[in-house]
Amino acid sequence: MTPPAKAQHTPTRPRRPSLRLHDLSDLAAVGRRLREEQQRAAAEAQARREAAARQEAERTLFSRSVGRITPLRQPNLAQLQPLQPPPLPVQHWLDEERVLLESISDDFDVSTLLDTDDQLSFRRPGIGLEITRRLRSGHWSIQRQLDLHGLRVDEARQALGDFIRLAHKTGLRCVRVVHGKGLGSPGKNPVLKGRVQSWLVQKKEVLAFVQARPLDGGAGALLVLLQPAAGRNA
Repeated sequence: MTPPAKAQHTPTRPRRPSLRLHDLSDLAAVGRRLREEQQRAAAEAQARREAAARQEAERTLFSRSVGRITPLRQPNLAQLQPLQPPPLPVQHWLDEERVLLESISDDFDVSTLLDTDDQLSFRRPGIGLEITRRLRSGHWSIQRQLDLHGLRVDEARQALGDFIRLAHKTGLRCVRVVHGKGLGSPGKNPVLKGRVQSWLVQKKEVLAFVQARPLDGGAGALLVLLQPAAGRNA
């Protein structure tokens, strides 16, 4: 008998690890990333082109609307001056101080300064009787009036001082001061009449005053002649 042939063992090659699927997935991911980068770059480039086109269109529209622009020359530029601080109200302060110095008193005795006529008129030294006669006859027209009815003594004093000062400052010559006849006062005694005469005598702007004519207020009012204001004719 022929002995059985020995089995021949063919050496087997070592198997390579299966990497195919893994490599394909990586390749696909890389491809996706490349496509995304390309798309993003293309989108950015498109956005830049559109922005540039919009800017160019805006410049063109502005040029058509405005026309040719000529730059200003340097000499035509405005020269801005620094702001000056507001002036100090020195004149106002002086006026306030003068008012205090010229304040009128209730204690001033005017009886010796009034003319001894039936109407107790007043005129400054050097002013003749002709002035009071003309004032009483209406030679000067009444330019403004102050009515003191209803005011307390302090209020009337302040109002009269302000009125005379302003009237003189504005160049008025003849004004009327209504002090009332005292018909509504206790005992029908005119409270303000004597005080108004006293206050007027103390005002240097006053040249003379007389009791008003009946048609101008009679015993309830005084006609006052003021000094001419500086720089104005008498």
